[in-house]
Amino acid sequence: MTHAQNPDRTAPELTPRDRGILFTLLIATFVVILNETIMNVALLRLMAELRVSAATVQWLATAFMLTMAVVIPTTGFVLQRFSTRQVFLGAMGLFCLGTLLAGLAPGFELLLVGRVVQASGTAVMLPLLITTVLALVPAERRGAVMGSISVVISVAPAVGPTLSGLILEALPWRFLFLLVLPVALLTLAYGAWRLVNVGEPRPGTLDLPSVLLSAAGFGGVVYGFSSAGEGPDGWGNPRVALALGVGGLSLLLFTLRQLALGRRGTPLLDLRAFGYPMFSLSLVVIMIAMMALFGGAILLPIYLQGLRGLGSLETGLLLPGGLLMGLAAPTVGRLFDRHGPVVLSVPGAALLTLTLWGFSTVTAMTPAGLLLALHLALSLGLALLFTPVMTTGLNPLPGHLYSHGSAIMSTLQMVAGAVGTALLVTVMTSRAASLAASPQAAQTAGLHAAFALSAGIAALALLLTFFLRRALPSPEATPAHLEAQPAFAADD
Repeated sequence: MTHAQNPDRTAPELTPRDRGILFTLLIATFVVILNETIMNVALLRLMAELRVSAATVQWLATAFMLTMAVVIPTTGFVLQRFSTRQVFLGAMGLFCLGTLLAGLAPGFELLLVGRVVQASGTAVMLPLLITTVLALVPAERRGAVMGSISVVISVAPAVGPTLSGLILEALPWRFLFLLVLPVALLTLAYGAWRLVNVGEPRPGTLDLPSVLLSAAGFGGVVYGFSSAGEGPDGWGNPRVALALGVGGLSLLLFTLRQLALGRRGTPLLDLRAFGYPMFSLSLVVIMIAMMALFGGAILLPIYLQGLRGLGSLETGLLLPGGLLMGLAAPTVGRLFDRHGPVVLSVPGAALLTLTLWGFSTVTAMTPAGLLLALHLALSLGLALLFTPVMTTGLNPLPGHLYSHGSAIMSTLQMVAGAVGTALLVTVMTSRAASLAASPQAAQTAGLHAAFALSAGIAALALLLTFFLRRALPSPEATPAHLEAQPAFAADD
């Protein structure tokens, strides 16, 4: 690994073919990530129309997240074993099938199956996109392209609740899926027509014990923390302790098995990516930021709906923040290519910390303009943080670790989000319950405590960003135990 303060500016431009590949994958990833949040404001209507309880309907979100947690760790193997076209067509085909099942579901059970099938396809798309970017784009130009990925990651979740609110104002809930399906099918058809393979698949065998340990480990941890953040029982629910215990033990066994298989070159998820310091440091920063972000994403709607009395549509209209992130991300990526990570990530983490602290002071009487300003500042901070940190972490990896690095990063972001949500919701409810005050005053105090903790978590990310350095892959500096031919390399 080398630290290049003045990277080469003569890196070749992308060819039209390569731009077409990335465009196709960006559109597909936008569609599937949009679907992740489109159900969030429809749960109350589904409870009434499908005659199910709140605990039951919550499984539409929990099962989606659990499926993602189980499937994403396998993508490191999948992206090496199969061609780009095979992975794309399989992922988008599953997503379209799941969308159709959900849109036509006569009851809750088939709707849940449809969401699981959707999640199986969704889990593959972001690692596929990131791996392809690493293969096609020279390290010196990755910041700008990673900025485009940040647009997808930031704008799609922001659009989801707003679009859902607009649809539900005029149409039945089924149209949340039936309106997405034609777009997904067109994306699938366009990809089948224009997408070409990147590199050659590498033969390998799927290690079934690793798959089972991964599913039990990541699935158990995500389910445990998600359950702790839901319902009145919280951490006192026996299933939380059971899920976390099974998940933790399974992850330990999974890690030991991957290290053993790594010596033979056949792990399901190659943990040797952690041998690159900037990858490990960037991953820690992203996980800390995701804990703060996901917790904040849960707390802000609670504040808007519980204390301000806004409806689901008004709550979903926090779109300007997502649009700001989308507009800023490409510029942030180009600045990263010129100046490196520190000059962007430090101000970004500082903004994240300050705005979350600002949210810890809001009340039911806080002016709407101040709320919007805080949310826009939070979004700008995230735009300044995520693109530089993600690119810094993935840049030093050699080709054969591209798919594994993107899978590790995607998996642990999800785990961090579940942990952050559970932690902050627990703090909020515990603080509110400890006060002998009016319900509104108790809820306000709980939100203040949770947002303050979220700001403290973000401050830790701020401290770590000072240690980030530009890291470019250097063949002569690649550790001997990591040398191998890239699994994803652009065709001539």
